[in-house]
This record gives sequence, C-alpha cells and structure tokens, in this order.
Amino acid sequence: MKRNIAIIMGGYSSEYQISILSGQNVFKHLDRSRFNPYRVLISTEKWVCLDDRDAEYPVDRSDFTTTIQGKKIKFHCVFNAIHGTPGEDGLMQAYFELLGIPQTSCDYYQAALTFNKRDLLSVLKPYGIRTAVSYYLNAGDTIEEDKILEKVGLPCFVKANRAGSSFGITKVMKKEELLRGIEHAFKEDEQIIIESFLDGTEVSVGVITYKGETLVLPITEIVSENDFFDYEAKYQGKSQEITPARISADEKSRVEETARLAYEVLGMKGYSRSEFILIDGVPHMLEMNTTPGLTEQSILPQQARAAGISLSDLFASAVDEALKQN
Repeated sequence: MKRNIAIIMGGYSSEYQISILSGQNVFKHLDRSRFNPYRVLISTEKWVCLDDRDAEYPVDRSDFTTTIQGKKIKFHCVFNAIHGTPGEDGLMQAYFELLGIPQTSCDYYQAALTFNKRDLLSVLKPYGIRTAVSYYLNAGDTIEEDKILEKVGLPCFVKANRAGSSFGITKVMKKEELLRGIEHAFKEDEQIIIESFLDGTEVSVGVITYKGETLVLPITEIVSENDFFDYEAKYQGKSQEITPARISADEKSRVEETARLAYEVLGMKGYSRSEFILIDGVPHMLEMNTTPGLTEQSILPQQARAAGISLSDLFASAVDEALKQN
C-alpha cells in the first residue's frame, strides 16, 4: 500500500520562502511508486494542503487530516521541510508526537536544543568539541560594550541565537559597529550570542541516518565572496561551495569524527548539517541545523550527490526511517 506523506513547508520565520523551495523539491523527487506526496503549507495565517493546481484545502489541526473533494486524507508520515519555527525548534515535532504521526526530523527536545545555538554549544563543550569564545545577551539586559569586547575581541560576530539562513548576523569590525549589530540581531530574536572571530577554513558537513546507519556525508568547503557566509553568499551566488572540501586527510577525519560525535551524543535522527571553522586542523563548531536546505543547490543535497545518493533515495530513506520508528 502506498503511504500518504505530508510535506510540510513554509513556517513562521524569515526562512519561509526558502522552506517553500525545499518542500517543493522534496515533492518533486519523492518516489511516486511508493508514496503519495502532498504539499502542506504552514503559515501564521493558515494550514492548508495544496493539490496539483495549487487549490487549497484546510488542514484539521485536531488530527492533522484534510478533506479533498469529499475524501478525508490521513497521513502516514510527515516530511519536515520547515526551516526555523515551528519546524526546526521542536514545536511541530512535539505536535506530531502527541498525534502519533511519525515525522522525518529529530525529536522535539533535540530540535529545541539545537535551534538554540548557545544551549547547543554549552551541551557539547564537555565532550571536547571546540567553539568560539562567546558572550550572551537577552532583551532588556544592560549592554556593556567594553566588557563584551574584552571577552570576545574584534572582529566579532553578533548573531540572533535562534534563527537560520544567516538572518540577524553582523560581523563587527570596530567598537562603533557593535550596538548596531546588537539591534539588528534583536530584530530576529530576543536572545543573542556574540562570538569571537575564528580565522580559518569554513566547512559544512551533513550527518544523516541513511538506511538504518549513521552516515557522515562528504564535507563542503565554504568560500564566501562577502565578509562571511551570509544570506547573499548562501542564496544569491556570492560563494563557492566546494565538495569535497580541499582539506587534508587528517582535517577530514577530525571533522567527520566531531560531526558524528555531536550527532550521536545528542541522540539525533534524520538530517543534520553542522558548520565548523578549522583552525590549525582543529574543528570549532558554529551550529547545527536539523532541517537543512533541501533545494537542488542546497549543501546537504550536494553532499548526498557526491556520496552517490540520489535525491529520490535521500528523501525516501528519511521517510522509511521515520515509519520504522513509529
């Protein structure tokens, strides 16, 4: 029997449009011989299922079903393609767990933890995973510029603590730019993290559960034309993404070991993509994404192709793993 798969996309954050592109790509490649894929658009205004002509059918939030042309559709599994809230911070994961519907991403606790950059890095530090020096601020805190810069130095990065796609990030080169960077980050989140600048090679690596096994994908080297891997670099062609990365065998081994360790320590499942800066061969973790971009151009699909995994197989495996654990 073919399984009905709801591909959720959209969300409530600045990553809404990027999520739509990811969801559409999953819909395009999900194997029709095994699955009946449905696009489900989640937004602050509505939850709707789209048919092939983009007609909208309301989703009943009490049981996550929809009725199309008089027929009630129940979903056997949810493919989570929402970047940011509510798909990457644990809210949708908890909702589907309550309903007993399997979904492809990690569980709600892991999603909430990894979405919070400062909590994630704090949890991983005792396992020997290196990070930047950081300073935390919450909305309403007194901002002591000298104290901040004494700890993290210049240049530094000011980041929204719970945001993706480089929204809310500023590279601060001099003290006069710090307040502006903090104000910019607070537009995205009421928590921010200020980190020391790590001068090294930036790499990104996917770790996934594939056909029942934890698999570390080929590493991607990030070479940005801008000051850092910002929104323009990620989505508007202002960077080179080189897979496999031009790093030594020893550096490759260290990144793979660190990424696998983080995945397993956290009890992850589904997809993850972690970002590191290599300094003197030592990986320093920046963050982990648990619903990474899934467009044709996104990093994790690039890495899957380099590993010889088609997008059809990549997406089908995620559904199979979710169904297995139900």
